[in-house]
Amino acid sequence: MADQLYLSLWFPNFRFSALPETLAGVLRQFATVSGDKRVAAASAYPLGFTESPTYQRLYVNDDRSETGDESSIESAVAEATEQLHEDMAYEFEMKWNLWSPTIEDTDEGLEAVWKEQPSTVRIMGFGPQFDDASFDQNGHIRVDFGLDTPWILDDEALEAAGSSTANSDAAATYIQKNVEMLLAFTLLVERHCGISSRLLWTESGEPLVQKLIDRLQRVN
Repeated sequence: MADQLYLSLWFPNFRFSALPETLAGVLRQFATVSGDKRVAAASAYPLGFTESPTYQRLYVNDDRSETGDESSIESAVAEATEQLHEDMAYEFEMKWNLWSPTIEDTDEGLEAVWKEQPSTVRIMGFGPQFDDASFDQNGHIRVDFGLDTPWILDDEALEAAGSSTANSDAAATYIQKNVEMLLAFTLLVERHCGISSRLLWTESGEPLVQKLIDRLQRVN
């Protein structure tokens, strides 16, 4: 079953006033891996996770866009955090391309074809009074990768992608590519963002490493 995947980050002697630059640093590491330095959306949430955003901006990042400079990491973070409040959380959406299988009708019948698909990642920084100081559990900054499907695959997609020896080899190859991107981002944050600790975790609490091992064994 698909599971939500997170990366929580804690920083030594963390000062709330440093949150904007700390967020920008994490976003820059993500951009290094994704190859896209633009922010897709920015939001600010008051009090807790159930509240509606008090600030929200969507950026149009295509050939028609006139907001290229405004969607840069530095500009987007500066605008969203212009007024820092300790009971707020600040979220930034960025995208990267991950490999996933799609079932297509070919001359040889239905086959799983692997393609790079855009996937949204949400990076959120927490004020010390947001959601009753939940940063103790969530991290000063939390990265929400969305569902773990690109790294695990649900049973139905795995069965389709591994329906032949060739497809099985492809599934293992592309899952590994996705895992390499995840690890590259995690290691860049560890090396360049001055964190004191990090935790890659799933919403269910099931260890991701074991899920990866189980899936890779099934497609090999």
